Amino acid sequence: MEESKRLTQRYLDPGDRLGEVLFGLIMVLTVTLTADLTLHDGQASVRELLAAAIGCNVAWGIIDSGMYVMAALLERARRAKTLLAVQRAPDEAAGLAVVAEALDDTLVGLQPEEVRHRIFAQVREMALRVKPQPVHILREDLMGALACFVLVVLSLVPAILPFLFIDEPRLALRWSNGLLVASLFGTGFAWGHHANANRWLTGFVFMAVGLALVGIAVALGG
Repeated sequence: MEESKRLTQRYLDPGDRLGEVLFGLIMVLTVTLTADLTLHDGQASVRELLAAAIGCNVAWGIIDSGMYVMAALLERARRAKTLLAVQRAPDEAAGLAVVAEALDDTLVGLQPEEVRHRIFAQVREMALRVKPQPVHILREDLMGALACFVLVVLSLVPAILPFLFIDEPRLALRWSNGLLVASLFGTGFAWGHHANANRWLTGFVFMAVGLALVGIAVALGG
């Protein structure tokens, strides 16, 4: 567990980590909230439920990992495109315009105009000296993808624990759903901390939005 924590903290920022947990919770809730319609007493039905929940989150973890790698490649390709645009600009003004478009939405855009122009000029000068590199998958992309997979799979833990300690399937299912809903709140609470927002309000919003998304997924046959 400690190795998983170090992996996720190294390759994913807090927002990405909480987002992966949120998606994982929503996926497993989509399975468990509809299980009461078909759940019958007996270990066979419990095994079927757990297999469905695990399979759902493992599949989503694989998909999300692939999306992470694709997003990393697209972002690197976007930076490479910007670099080439600066180098191929017909004059200094055109090159500065490309740099300004790329940086205005960052913290640089909050600086006074004189400071911004000085930064843009420095970035342009550096860009002219950089040799464009081919865009390909890096080790960091794969490790980040693995971190996404681990978080989505670990979000199964609240769903599985009650079935390990409670023999009666329906009671275990209620505890499972309760823990998952509480985990939605906890994810929002943590998000509020990192976003410098009201933690309690963010927790309740995450819980409400998460349950609403689960309801939509269930209604559409997800």
